[in-house]
Amino acid sequence: MGEFTPMSVVRAVLPPRARRWLRRVYGARRFDGAMRRFAADPVAAVAPGNGLLAELIAAWGNPGWSAQEEYLRVCVTHALRSNGPTLECGSGLSTLLLGVVAQRNRSEHWALEHEREWSVRVGRTVARYGLSAVRLSTAPLKHYNGFDWYDPPLHDMPQHFALVVCDGPPTGTLGGRYGMVPVMRERLRPGCVILLDDAWREDERVVARRWQAELDSTHELVACKKPYIRMVVTGAAAPGLFKPA
Repeated sequence: MGEFTPMSVVRAVLPPRARRWLRRVYGARRFDGAMRRFAADPVAAVAPGNGLLAELIAAWGNPGWSAQEEYLRVCVTHALRSNGPTLECGSGLSTLLLGVVAQRNRSEHWALEHEREWSVRVGRTVARYGLSAVRLSTAPLKHYNGFDWYDPPLHDMPQHFALVVCDGPPTGTLGGRYGMVPVMRERLRPGCVILLDDAWREDERVVARRWQAELDSTHELVACKKPYIRMVVTGAAAPGLFKPA
């Protein structure tokens, strides 16, 4: 006979719908506890050997899409060091964590999202934890000259960003993630750090090379379990590279 555990008893006794409800309740409580520990000390959360980020990823419950632990750790670490507003292309668990850091730094964290249903989930969680530093902008992707990208509220946004975390738009978008630089170029001043996820894909590497040429920046491929690209803007962007559609 197999070993009896509390969960095995639950599976044997409760119907499927009740089990799903119980998993959601357990997951929500687990995530709530992990978020509160992160908010209390984000510096400790990114220290080597600390498993809190892995716990947050598991409890967030978005397998296949949530940022990997290594990349998330790098994003939070850079945000902690940033002296200014931060920008995120896409939204999710990283929005919450970077929002905590922005609030701690008395700054702002902007996140661009095109999926309204997903934005509602993220927005509700942002409100639940009182993350007033988060500015979540939701709008369908917009067509520019030769590419599609987010439609950011530029008139409301900061004049410069200290950090850009780029994990969107999704693969298959016309031009991929290229649009970040031509659209946001004037707000990417020298010293701005850009972290581009999914660098195992050739499309992202091509985009990063184009950005490097247009921004005058450094370019580093970080080969970890899930590679990413780290760039630092070193000079002024080349003029005349983008004209609105």
